[in-house]
Amino acid sequence: MAAPAQTSGLDFFPALKPAFALLLVCAAAQILFLVGLGQPNQMMFDETHYVPAARMLFTGAAYVNVEHPLLGKWLIGLSMHLFGDTPWGWRVLSTVAGTATVAAIFGIAQALWRDSRVSLVAATLAILNQLLFIQARIAMLDVYMGAFLLAALWLLLDAREREGRAVRWRLVLAGIAFGCAIGCKWAAVPYAGAAGLTYLVLRLRGRGWAGVSAAEGALLLAVPALAIYLATFTPAFFVGANPLAPRDLLVHQMELLRLQTQQLSPHPYESQWWSWPVIGRPIWYLYERVEGVMRGVLFIGNPAIMWGGLVAAVACLWTGLRRHDGALLLVAGLFLFSWLVFAVIPKKIGFYYYYYMPALFLCLALAGALHRLCTGRWTNWLPPVFLGVAAALFYYFYPVLAARPLADEGAFAHWTWLESWK
Repeated sequence: MAAPAQTSGLDFFPALKPAFALLLVCAAAQILFLVGLGQPNQMMFDETHYVPAARMLFTGAAYVNVEHPLLGKWLIGLSMHLFGDTPWGWRVLSTVAGTATVAAIFGIAQALWRDSRVSLVAATLAILNQLLFIQARIAMLDVYMGAFLLAALWLLLDAREREGRAVRWRLVLAGIAFGCAIGCKWAAVPYAGAAGLTYLVLRLRGRGWAGVSAAEGALLLAVPALAIYLATFTPAFFVGANPLAPRDLLVHQMELLRLQTQQLSPHPYESQWWSWPVIGRPIWYLYERVEGVMRGVLFIGNPAIMWGGLVAAVACLWTGLRRHDGALLLVAGLFLFSWLVFAVIPKKIGFYYYYYMPALFLCLALAGALHRLCTGRWTNWLPPVFLGVAAALFYYFYPVLAARPLADEGAFAHWTWLESWK
């Protein structure tokens, strides 16, 4: 699927060795995610659900918050066990999952374009898109789910250019990653199903994954995914209160389905799927005084990346169809699928943080568009300017991304450009 060598709109970037570029961007991400991680030094937003549940699950006290699978909460509990039952300790492994997400974005771009400049830009945009930054600094499930999903996609794409044994073990690892993603949150199920179906269609048409039959490859994906997913419930067998009996494991899945599709009460931050791309209703994860200091965390995408990414996704789709460019079609398709799937998922209420995965795919679409479509004399200025604007906006929003001290209760008005952002 790698594009033939050509002039790139990212030629102003140094062509680093992929391994060095990956190390560089991951080190930068991990440092950025860790700075000031202990603030706010109290639970914010859905940490009030997941931190107590993780504490009870990991210590074997009880199985609560049963509407979601266990792995993400168990990892939050592991973070607390390793780094302390403090705000810092709750969130440290979230930062690691965030850095793993950056690495997977880099790997996906590298598998598609075999150009470290594109991969580095995609990973950098993922850091700057703001949604990843916030989710990597809070004890919630989404960053763990996303890291496993993107790792699975990276492994699938990398396996496509391999043969024989190299294909097999990558498919097995991709299946394990899909199982872990679903074990964090059921929102990963559509991605795993679509990836498996796409693999079957392409393999039956003889496009990649040489030396492994379609049936064998499907089994190498599906069996580890199912086994790992079911294994993630093991901690619930050994808790003191509300334990899950192994014989009830399959029946328990119907209870999860009921809880996932139940009617919920109206929420002031609820929003519709069609409003997410235009940042219709961001969420204040926190806005209050913490030990006498006003702090806020606004879950909002970087406007340059969110809005510019929509243009890039359309351009990738159009150009991909016109030039039969599989890489551009894939990144556009990943964005459209991950967003439009919420139009059919039987959720009774939606929130802007559901847009987390589509926003990450926008970074790939942007990197691909800047690489392939900004090569002429009239457009070659756009990539460096766009990256500069995205970085400037990240800096502008940083105080309400990282819970920095604010001047007073009315400080929020500086960042809430629209009435619906308040």
